[in-house]
Amino acid sequence: MNRFAIELKDDGKGHDVDAAEACAYRETPAKFVRVHLDGREQETLGWLQAHAGVPTTVIYALTATETRPRSEAIEDGALINLRGPAEGDIEGDKLVSIRAWVEHGRAITVTFRHLGGLDDLKAQMERGAIKDPGDLISHLAMTITKRLDPIITDLGDEVDACETSIEPANAFETRRKIAAARSDAIVYRRFVAPQREALAHLAELECDWLEDDDRLHLREAADRFARMTEELEAVRERSALIHEQLTDLRSEQIENRALLLSIVALVFLPLTFLTGLLGMNVEGIPGAHEPWAFAAVCGVCVVIAIGITGWFVAARWFKG
Repeated sequence: MNRFAIELKDDGKGHDVDAAEACAYRETPAKFVRVHLDGREQETLGWLQAHAGVPTTVIYALTATETRPRSEAIEDGALINLRGPAEGDIEGDKLVSIRAWVEHGRAITVTFRHLGGLDDLKAQMERGAIKDPGDLISHLAMTITKRLDPIITDLGDEVDACETSIEPANAFETRRKIAAARSDAIVYRRFVAPQREALAHLAELECDWLEDDDRLHLREAADRFARMTEELEAVRERSALIHEQLTDLRSEQIENRALLLSIVALVFLPLTFLTGLLGMNVEGIPGAHEPWAFAAVCGVCVVIAIGITGWFVAARWFKG
């Protein structure tokens, strides 16, 4: 989404206007103007300095490369940073940022990557569903929660599926899925938790462009982010427990295999001793010249092997 500007006209609908003219001083201020800028464009910083008419700290905050969710009152406006799911572009962070400067009658938003739902917000303003800055921010917060909530839910469902499929046959695949789910939960929580605080703080700001219904929607969005934070905490903790179960399962498999190898070795140890003793190339080996000697030795070995194996079975070694 490149640079654009929409102004709310007398017909109650939003119309495209020139961004520089929309931000210029007018004797009769517009009902509501929204300007959106692409932070990847090199001229964005210069454009803000020339046309935005906002404090320098706000300009640099809008064009900062790294941001965390926050809301802060500055003079008669508010600086707001939020994060939401990306649309199309999946490189970098899973949640992309939108920075906004909001004041009475005007909102300036900046994004570096395409945030899902921005096209819908533009269409809503063009239809006249968004009439002031408070509507824009509350709609933006609710749009982000609607798009992020299913992602967090799917993450929990993935952990549920892994939890019910802990079996030796698919332990490797389960370990891979649970590691990915835990990593995603950590990444999402990094921004979801502070976003709840930012929206809750924004709902309490003393400003004339936030109406009661806007504050209600912001609190609702903050509550949903609180629930998502709890869900992400649960996903992270459950993933750690499942990982421990998989580790225990693998250790148990190794122990069982080691036990089986030990039993086989103990069965063949006396047989190896017997055959090694009779295989010495010295005089006096019993039955060395008898035709029945080989069959007798084989029979003795079978009896010894059966006897040792029977003892292991009676001692229940095979149930370890």
